[in-house]
Amino acid sequence: MMRTPDFDELIGSDVDQAERERLRAVHELLLQAGPPAELSPEIEAGPTLAMTLGRTWRRPRRTVMLLAAALAVCALAFLAGYISGNGKGNELSAGRTMSLTGTKAAPGALASLRIQPADPSGNWPMKISVTGLPKLPAHGYYTVYLMRDGKPYAPCGTFVVSGRGAVSVWLNAPYGVNAGDTWVVTKQLPGHHEPGPIVLRPSV
Repeated sequence: MMRTPDFDELIGSDVDQAERERLRAVHELLLQAGPPAELSPEIEAGPTLAMTLGRTWRRPRRTVMLLAAALAVCALAFLAGYISGNGKGNELSAGRTMSLTGTKAAPGALASLRIQPADPSGNWPMKISVTGLPKLPAHGYYTVYLMRDGKPYAPCGTFVVSGRGAVSVWLNAPYGVNAGDTWVVTKQLPGHHEPGPIVLRPSV
């Protein structure tokens, strides 16, 4: 039978009174808790061959499940990319801001074109902010054109500038927008109704 440890023998007499009382309280709690429970024969004997083999067989199953989950995530990502790339292209343009750079016809001109999401009726509001374009003769103006397959497809609005000051204008594209579509700015002189020379094109 195990003898109950004596507190005074364990601590000795060279401990101050406050520390002694704190240690005595801990000692009493340990005595109340009693000794730890004995190990069961199975745990004391250690792992068996069956237990080891069980762990070995579970690992491949977990690996296969993780691999299947990763493949499913990749498939979903591919499907989302396919849908956005093969739809009408609206998702590609909504909320997009394009930078435009002046051509040889307007060196030094710069612009940004912000395309807003389409409204329920199919209108695409957009705002162009331009600087560096020269003032045109009376009745001359600039046009923002939707480009499709490398050619001007439809106008999205017109504006004029005063001198070389900056100008910001709200425009609209009431057309369906396809993947690969882009926008340019042309110079329209009086008497010319076809798309004029391109003065601003998307920055490379």
